[in-house]
Amino acid sequence: MTRIKRGVAAHKRRKNLLKRTKGFMNRRSTNFPLAREALLKADTYAYRDRRNRKRDMRALWLIRLGAALRENGTTWSRFANKLRKEKIELNRKTLSELAVQYPQVFDKLAQSLK
Repeated sequence: MTRIKRGVAAHKRRKNLLKRTKGFMNRRSTNFPLAREALLKADTYAYRDRRNRKRDMRALWLIRLGAALRENGTTWSRFANKLRKEKIELNRKTLSELAVQYPQVFDKLAQSLK
């Protein structure tokens, strides 16, 4: 049997892992065992926070909408009720973008529903 040397594969695996930890603090970016642990944590946080980002964005849209509607003298619950009655199907994201980027259009919409 011929001897199989595995140094190339091992070196490549370590190099790729250390490439992913570039920018981590101290030995977590240069030491293979510590870098591997750091990456396990980082990947866990990344997976969790991809889901949390959706939650955070929805909260941001509601905060923006609430502020824009208070300027127009109403609340989100009253505004949403009137939207439903008028059968206007705009989601929170779209309404929030309207309020931020086109405040005049949003004001007209809010006034028309009063």
